[in-house]
Amino acid sequence: MSQSANHSLIDTIRDNLAPVHSDGYKFLIPAALLAAFLWFMLPFSLLAYLVLLVAVYIAYFFRDPPRVTPLREGLVISPADGRVSSIERIKPPAELGLGADERLRISIFLSVFDVHINRAPVAGRLSKSIYVPGAFMNAALDKASEENERRSIVISSQAGPPGPLASGYDVAVVQIAGLIARRIVTFVKEGDQIGKGERFGLIRFGSRVDVFLPPGHGCLVAVGQRAVGGETVLADLASPEAEREARVV
Repeated sequence: MSQSANHSLIDTIRDNLAPVHSDGYKFLIPAALLAAFLWFMLPFSLLAYLVLLVAVYIAYFFRDPPRVTPLREGLVISPADGRVSSIERIKPPAELGLGADERLRISIFLSVFDVHINRAPVAGRLSKSIYVPGAFMNAALDKASEENERRSIVISSQAGPPGPLASGYDVAVVQIAGLIARRIVTFVKEGDQIGKGERFGLIRFGSRVDVFLPPGHGCLVAVGQRAVGGETVLADLASPEAEREARVV
């Protein structure tokens, strides 16, 4: 008998449950203990149900599903789950130290229901990691990139695809706090080496992530598209393909 024939409903449910990231346990354990206490003291009460619901949501929010990352040189992978909220060419923030040339910025908005683990879009060395304090306005607004609290990192690739970027290139990622998000967490520090698709941080409870491509390069996604962190290809630096046009159908 094949393995699939022995695959039960419980196995199917288990396969679709993502593990909780270790950063979430500091919130999940107190909530779970409080829920257990309330169920012991006030079984089937509204308060017990509400606290249990909060505990379940915390486990859901901090889920950390495995991802299958394309590794070909030149591919820039989405660092976050969410909706592509804007694509525009702008001068990168001065804090990144990337010069005055315009770069394509791809912004991804994360709702409170998205996976909030952030992954490296390219492989390389973290040449910069800068924390900038700021406000907590709605992360979907354009001005949130300049006014909200954020953590900016620059990943420097030592070698690139054949062509103008063969000697290397920089890709910047900016984690932006939102209206609800009040904590940006990074797992890496300046000078560290990181692989494409590896986890580098998270933002708690709703946020936005901006990606700055090397100058002169376009992207392969469109505004409104859903991106999957660690899997969706945002750009192909080795391809001469023009930016794609898209529509909602």
